Amino acid sequence: MYEYLRGTIAESRPTTIVLEAAGVGYALIVPAGTRFTSGSEAIVHVHQVVREDSHSLYGFDTRAARDLFRQLLKVKGVGPAMAIAILSGMDREEFIACVRAKDAARLTRLKGVGKKTAEQILLDLSDRFGPQVEGDATGGGDLPPLDDAMTALISIGFTEKEAKKAAERAAKEVGTDDLDALLRAALRG
Repeated sequence: MYEYLRGTIAESRPTTIVLEAAGVGYALIVPAGTRFTSGSEAIVHVHQVVREDSHSLYGFDTRAARDLFRQLLKVKGVGPAMAIAILSGMDREEFIACVRAKDAARLTRLKGVGKKTAEQILLDLSDRFGPQVEGDATGGGDLPPLDDAMTALISIGFTEKEAKKAAERAAKEVGTDDLDALLRAALRG
């Protein structure tokens, strides 16, 4: 699996880019509205989908956007094409606010998202993003520290339930402003 590719943007179109890295041109599907400038150097965070009949690379300008794409793929009935359509229809912060508000009607306005899928997204992701905590603005470029801590814990082997429990316990102990302190407290147990 690829984490990211670093190289030169050879071509940039509304929903695809070609990134040249080490003499190879990688075609990546990107959310509409993602801004990559042809000829510029870039780091593109990547998710690879391998199917029997195709290999596809999905590219994102931030790790947080890629992580949200991966969360969407975990939702029953949401595949890569729908996840990209969702991220093309609203930015990350809008999406998180929509999930927190449990706004299924707003999700159904996105291309390809029906009522059942919108409800499934809210059901599957409401625990992941939870209600907005006072002082937790979604306007930043990265996930809130509590969500980042959960992602880090999952990446080292915690189950999602264990990661959530450990991160929430740590947040009560040290607050949610400092990711490093949050992780240390979560790992201390």
